[in-house]
This record gives sequence, C-alpha cells and structure tokens, in this order.
Amino acid sequence: MSSHRFRLLVVAAALVGISACGGTSDTGSKDESRSDGVFPLTVEHALGKTTIPAKPKRVATVNWANHEVPLALGVVPVGMAAANFGDNNDDGVLPWVEEKLDDLKAKTPVLFDETDGIDFEAVADTKPDVILAAYSGLTKKDYETLSEIAPVVAYPDAAWATPWREIIRTNSKAIGLADEGEKLIKKLDGDIAETAAKYPQLKGKSAMFMTHVDPNDVSQVGFYTAHDTRTQFFQDLGMKIPGSIAKASEGTDKFALTKSAEQIDAFDDVDIITGYGDDTGELLKTITKDPLLSKIPAVERGSTYLLPGSSPLATAANPTPLSIGYVLDDYAAALAEAADKVK
Repeated sequence: MSSHRFRLLVVAAALVGISACGGTSDTGSKDESRSDGVFPLTVEHALGKTTIPAKPKRVATVNWANHEVPLALGVVPVGMAAANFGDNNDDGVLPWVEEKLDDLKAKTPVLFDETDGIDFEAVADTKPDVILAAYSGLTKKDYETLSEIAPVVAYPDAAWATPWREIIRTNSKAIGLADEGEKLIKKLDGDIAETAAKYPQLKGKSAMFMTHVDPNDVSQVGFYTAHDTRTQFFQDLGMKIPGSIAKASEGTDKFALTKSAEQIDAFDDVDIITGYGDDTGELLKTITKDPLLSKIPAVERGSTYLLPGSSPLATAANPTPLSIGYVLDDYAAALAEAADKVK
C-alpha cells in the first residue's frame, strides 16, 4: 500500500470518528445508563494512554480473541483478526465465534489476515471508532500506526500476558460496557467453579503447559511461564503452578521459556504435563521414548495429556471469553484423567 493511499484512509477514518463524536444517537446520548460508561474515557495501558471521545459505534479488533469481548456483550465488530489456529473448517472463524454470530443473527465481520503481521490498510478500511487489543503482541510501532486510524486500547502490562478477566475488563470498558463485562466475568467464574467441582482430583495438583515441540528435535523443552494465560488457567480449575515454573518465571515478563533436556530434573515437582500435540499421538510417543524426557516423573507415570493438534480444543486451552464455555468440560475431563495417575 502506498503511503499516500494510507494517509487518505487515515484521514477518512478520522473524519468518520469526528462526525460520530459530534452527533447524538440511542447508543451515544448523555441519557445512557451508567453501565455504558462516561465519555470521553481514558484507558491506561502498557503503551500509553488512550482517550476515546465518545461511545464507539464501529469496533475493530486485532490479534487474538479481542473480538470475543464485544461479541459476548452483543456488539458485532466491523473487523477482527482471522483465526489461524484451531479453525476446524478453514473459514477464519473459530466455532464458538461462529456460534455467537449465529445467536446474534449477524454476518461474519471483515477478517484481517495477520499471517504476516497486522494488515493496517484492511483495519483502516473498516473505519473503526476504536481498536481493541487488550490481549495482543502489539509493538510500539504497531500501536503508533494503528493510533493514526483510531484510538487503540493495548495490553495492560505485557504482550500476550493479559488474563482472561482483564481482557474482558479492559475491552468492555473501552466500548462503554464495563458493568456488563463484570457480569460476564461473574458468570464465567461460576461456570468454571461448577466444572472444577465435578473433578475433585484436580484440586492441588501442579501442572505445566509445554509449548509446541518439534518431534525431530526434543533437545529443548519449552514451557509457558506463570505470566501466561494457559498456565494461570490451571489455578482457575483448583490446580497450582509448580515451584519450578514459578521460579523460572521470576525476573522475566516473557510468556514462554525453554530448558535443555539435560535440565529436565527441574520438572520433578510437576504432577501433570499438558501441551500441544498432534492428531496421531506420535509426538507423545516420541517424548515417552526419549531417553531424557521419559525420565520426567509426569511422563514416566503417564500423567501427560497432549491436546489434539490444532483442533478447537487445543485452541481453547488458552482461555478466552467465548471459548471457556465451549470446551471447558472436555479440557477439565482430560486433565482429570491425567490427575488420576498421580499417586
């Protein structure tokens, strides 16, 4: 895209935003309920402060899962990132998002192809009033470029490290639905507690989530740190983060780290290992036959569960507002089966 073309798009988006701010509507009048928030509204985040002048009418989202917040609250985005993992029918939309769009009788929003990074031109073409990115990996440059299109709400603390509750709080606040966001959190907390109660064997078990493993090179063991939402979700289910993972997470804000296979004795305190596998089960066989990795206690006793390939279930292990209810019971049941092997 030429710089001249992009500047024209930015100006057009800005003019739409100014027009929206100057008028009144059923969703933007001063008579709206307190749950809609008070505008102008300022949101602080890791990349700065963003002021949203009026309640957004056109919401765009980038990166993973941010679109699920407005959808869960009945707001259909004008554009969102296409799913590139766990999409079971290759249409760019995960099944729980399709289900919600059907419930809302809404068409699929414009899908941004982020295979090679954010498609700034496509975002600008949707003429958004706000861009939600509370769970994202935005760089400062990404943020500045997007901010030329519309106000951008980035992650509160660190890239790819926003817990699901904060994804909801941050994004719902930005669209004037903070109270509704809190109600959603309360509902999901109740669903999680109800599911966890069905699997008491999970309580108190320590769990580690491995990153993607190359079956042709198992000399390194990757794992998500205590800052990552996959690891934090174990605590929602009544489990705990192993001391080895907690210690390794100190002094870094990275969401994933690695250890060499020669250091696998560090994971002796892990009761259950889960992670991303494949549809054939070959990766788990590789790990259990490896002379070093097979000595990890969780691998040795079989309390290891690898999620099936790039399936929706594997995707939902990273909890998001709409995926939690969709696969919660299946995920908890699989972890409970692994927990049964811990003596």
